[in-house]
Amino acid sequence: MCGRFALITTGQELAEHFQVPAGQSPALTPRYNVAPTQPVTAVRLNPDRGARELTFLNWGLIPSWAKDPGIGARLINARSETVTEKPSFRSAFKRRRCLIAADGFYEWQRVGDRKQPLYVHAAGAGVWGLAGLWESWRAPDGSLIESCAILTTAPNELMRPIHNRMPVIIEPEDYSLWLEPGARPDDALHLLRPFPSHKMNAYPVSTAVNNPRNDAPECIAPLAA
Repeated sequence: MCGRFALITTGQELAEHFQVPAGQSPALTPRYNVAPTQPVTAVRLNPDRGARELTFLNWGLIPSWAKDPGIGARLINARSETVTEKPSFRSAFKRRRCLIAADGFYEWQRVGDRKQPLYVHAAGAGVWGLAGLWESWRAPDGSLIESCAILTTAPNELMRPIHNRMPVIIEPEDYSLWLEPGARPDDALHLLRPFPSHKMNAYPVSTAVNNPRNDAPECIAPLAA
């Protein structure tokens, strides 16, 4: 699964990387320990204008038909293998795909009787676009909540010793295809595959990341040998 990640790239850099129109680069506070139910920075096609936009979505998808928004806390991830079948996700997969901006994500590897957190990031440097789905949910009082889930897939060679799932990472050349709503769902399914392991690195970090209240640079600092 994907349950924590970091985003420290600036809004201007995100706008350039995701080719968002000029003037849409929000001021972002670096986030070192983004947790479920919190707002995340996402790229999608604006439902009215059709152009790419940077926006904020609550992490934890609330289906439009849900009676209780609390369901979102249980729907932070969507399995690629069943995304076209699950009622919670199938409509969003066809019409409301997005990219969740992340510089890296955390995963916990069992070592003896404990779990060691690791930070997984791009080899070299650079931001990732994690495959996401988004939904709009309207409360009885008329207020609107926009939320999202991150798609997961089988692990690559790097991730396999760490965990049995990993987030789907979309290559930049495939951003347009992924964001295109409903036009080619079969082609979009083809993108739900493990990211090449040679384009990733992972290293142990402090257990400070276990607590979502800890949101500071030391969360991604390599653990001292």
